Amino acid sequence: MGIGENGHIAFNDPLVADFKDSKDIKIVELEETCRKQQVHDKCFESLDEVPKYAFTVTIPKLMQAKHIFCIVPGILKAQATKDAILGPISESCPASILRTHDNAQLYLDKDSASRL
Repeated sequence: MGIGENGHIAFNDPLVADFKDSKDIKIVELEETCRKQQVHDKCFESLDEVPKYAFTVTIPKLMQAKHIFCIVPGILKAQATKDAILGPISESCPASILRTHDNAQLYLDKDSASRL
């Protein structure tokens, strides 16, 4: 998995992230920051092409994995990386929940680690 520019994991943006979600999969409305990231990552050519909704695996289901490998490249993810590692464990930065997993490994490049 990865960490999004707004701290999301698997399209669980801060406004829809729920650490106690009862569902395994759900449809979520994507925040504009998340949609812009899809353009930054070259998944789409323009914001108009990025869907406004997406399926996501919920946070409790993601956390059931025996091992989590989280790869975070790029300067645009530096603040989210800092928030995930040093901020409170909170749905305002969904990636922060990874700190509670016994076997989560975070792989950063120089840019994403630049605010640590």
